[in-house]
Amino acid sequence: MADYLIVGIGGFAGAVSRYALALWITQIWGRAFPLGTFVINVTGSFLIGFVMSVLAARNIIDPHWRLLIVVGFLGGYTTFSAFEFEIGSLLKQGQTLTAALYVALSVIVGFLALKIGDIVGKAV
Repeated sequence: MADYLIVGIGGFAGAVSRYALALWITQIWGRAFPLGTFVINVTGSFLIGFVMSVLAARNIIDPHWRLLIVVGFLGGYTTFSAFEFEIGSLLKQGQTLTAALYVALSVIVGFLALKIGDIVGKAV
């Protein structure tokens, strides 16, 4: 049960950070390009790569801190970083075809799900 609380606290902090940063970037740069989301996705990808390879892979941090930072905070900050990490893991394992399929299906099926959700939402 403690692990769920740790992830929840990290997720709350990550989600609030994502919202605040996106709002700040939008106020400065406007909405012509989704720069806030782009910056969050890129920084989240960098942070998960950094934390997982430098800290977690070398057992520098306690597993509870990894839950707080990686699963909780970065999971709440951006799920894109987890997506990027999983692709990187597949490529490291030599599963290039699986990684490519995962990318293609995630983007295409995700977009289709978005459109279907939009259609269903308008029909309700």
